[in-house]
Amino acid sequence: MSLLSRLRHSLTHRRHLSTASSILSPNSTTPLTSEQKTRAALSLLKSEQNPHTILDICRAASLTPNNHLDRIAFSLAVSQLSGSKHFDSIRTLLESELQTRPDLQTERFVAHSIVLYGQAGMVNQAIEAFKQMGDLGISRSVKSLNALLFSCLLAKDYKELQRVFVEFPKVYGLEPDVDSYNTVIKGFSESGSTSSGYSVVAEMERKSVKPNATSFGHLLAGFYREERFEDVGKVMALMKKHGVDMGIGTHNIRIQGLCKLKKSSEAKALLDGMLSRGMKPNSVTYTHLIHGFCKEGNLEQAKKLFKTMKSRGCPPDYDCYSTLVYFLCQGGDAEAALSIAKESMERGWIQNFGTMKALVEGLVGIKKVEEARELIKQIKEKVTKNVHMWDEIEAGLPQ
Repeated sequence: MSLLSRLRHSLTHRRHLSTASSILSPNSTTPLTSEQKTRAALSLLKSEQNPHTILDICRAASLTPNNHLDRIAFSLAVSQLSGSKHFDSIRTLLESELQTRPDLQTERFVAHSIVLYGQAGMVNQAIEAFKQMGDLGISRSVKSLNALLFSCLLAKDYKELQRVFVEFPKVYGLEPDVDSYNTVIKGFSESGSTSSGYSVVAEMERKSVKPNATSFGHLLAGFYREERFEDVGKVMALMKKHGVDMGIGTHNIRIQGLCKLKKSSEAKALLDGMLSRGMKPNSVTYTHLIHGFCKEGNLEQAKKLFKTMKSRGCPPDYDCYSTLVYFLCQGGDAEAALSIAKESMERGWIQNFGTMKALVEGLVGIKKVEEARELIKQIKEKVTKNVHMWDEIEAGLPQ
């Protein structure tokens, strides 16, 4: 590289650093690290609506699909743009990055772009991106095929999912793997045609691709949704035939399926059977059951399971806490809801505004105004959004 070229490159690099810092962190006097750029971008993208500014933020952060945080930022940007119907900006973001950054001219980035197009419901653009890989000198593999199948699944375009699966492996000389087949089975399951998944499993056998727990899990979830319990038994027999262990994941799918059908007592019987066989449930198991019993109005059983899961070393997650606080408020048990909400807050989790407002109102309803006031104070210390609304609620409390 000549001296003049090096000087130009250095000036361009410095200009980019300066621009990036001014967009992502205007008050910073030093260049940001890659991680600092991404975290700043994530913070800005959460509230940004202007499509041009969203594009500027992403470019300033120099995002790459090789980094988990960067993938989250890409996904958030696409969600914001698709939510406001700025589909051209999504295409601009992904295509301009591919054309202007040689480091992104890889199968990994194109595959990630294909998935993001699916997230935005832009299946035609996802297919176009897949087709253009050859023109860009980027080799295709089953990974990009799987990205395209998953893109169709995300967009809930099940017809196109089937077409891509049937046609593209032949056209592009690609051999589907277990992930390819599993995506197709999930598509049948989600679209109410779960029984078609049997033919996919049969094809896997012919192609010597061994089905796994995920394959059968998608079938089970679909048959529970369709209330085809005889097929549930058939799937379990198939699992045995293929030597696939019925582990905790499979049991959780069955428990969730029953709970969604308001058959939580049957789901609880499955849990009891697991325990009797020495199988250890996990947090997901209990969360499904708690949600199921709450939906059915059996709050006592939900509280009992909440206590049991903690005693068995299964820590509740944010969703579990939120489910209980919400339904206990709805059921008029503000004291129990307060206890669980406080426990959640100790772990750094605050339920959404509507749920916490209902809790405050519930406490006021049982004459626990000081507890409601103290709760509002704790919330305001931990949140940055809706503070003015909490001020108004606090001002309206009985004196």
